[in-house]
Amino acid sequence: MNRHTPWAAGWRAALVIGLSGGLGAFSSGLHAQTGGNQPLICVWDILGKSGDVYNLLQDQSLHMARLNMHFEMRAYTDERIAVEDYRSGQCAGLVVTGFRARGFNAFTGSIDSMGSALVLRSGQIDMKGSYEVVRRAIAALSSPQAAKLVREGPHEIGGLLPVGAAYPMLRDRSAVRLDQLAGKRIGVFDQDRPQALLIQQLGAQAVSVDIANVGSKFNNGLVDVIHLPAITYKPFELAKGMGTQGAVVRVPAMFPTVQLVFYTQRLPQGFGEASRQFWLSQFDRQMQTIQRSEAGIPARVWQELSPEVLPTYVEALRQGRIAGAQQGLYSKRTLNTLKKVRCSVAPENAECALGTEVE
Repeated sequence: MNRHTPWAAGWRAALVIGLSGGLGAFSSGLHAQTGGNQPLICVWDILGKSGDVYNLLQDQSLHMARLNMHFEMRAYTDERIAVEDYRSGQCAGLVVTGFRARGFNAFTGSIDSMGSALVLRSGQIDMKGSYEVVRRAIAALSSPQAAKLVREGPHEIGGLLPVGAAYPMLRDRSAVRLDQLAGKRIGVFDQDRPQALLIQQLGAQAVSVDIANVGSKFNNGLVDVIHLPAITYKPFELAKGMGTQGAVVRVPAMFPTVQLVFYTQRLPQGFGEASRQFWLSQFDRQMQTIQRSEAGIPARVWQELSPEVLPTYVEALRQGRIAGAQQGLYSKRTLNTLKKVRCSVAPENAECALGTEVE
């Protein structure tokens, strides 16, 4: 694999593996032996050492070595085991999804909260503006001024990158309104408790899914709705589950990320700031991959929400993330910060005349 290919392409290949064979097709840890005494970063990538997430860290290791900040890597194909090894102290650092990172830093882990980067203009979703919210949030967290926000206890965040907006993907495009979701089976990742709570409030059934089975459950009709980035559409062959009646609704439920977490005291002084700047430097290249993936979904598959339905959907996401924050599942500070970022992108929106999003 070309190491300079945008790393998110690895998600496409990785998700193919997850669909066809599941995580059980690999050794649960796929632990690579390390030969020195440098700090160890445990990297979750379903393809192990062949994946682009792992290759991103290889590129970073070369960059950091020039700063005399060396580290070694170990590849994992099971995210849960990578987290366990990090918690037990075997790893000085960890690369995982934002869902998992939330357990180590509530602020950065809440960047993935429902609808928090969503920007409306003239009654329509502004995708460019929404991704700009994500960029500004990551850029702010990568600055030296945010040092306190990216540290929580012994842990520090060394970088964030988006994997693409997670869109509702339906087997039946005739049921796009919230009042039509009652009784529907909606796939929810185990770590995304706030979304599960919102689904239950809507009268729908939250069905547990993971990266290894979400595509097959959708295609086989075990769930009616899933929320995934566009990069999953082709490798998961989601067109099979949609048939002629399904659709991808162009209203992002969230903007999921992948994040680097590390023990501050176990890596060189200044590592965090240099690492965050490196990850930020990859944002534009990552966006090109995301845009190609979204453009790769046929136009006939996309479905826009009508102007009279859209506000109800966006409000439901807002209520869902506020409820999540009130129950301690999201960081209130993150939600209030993201509102400020949204209003810096689209100050004309009505919400910008109001106070903080959640007290």
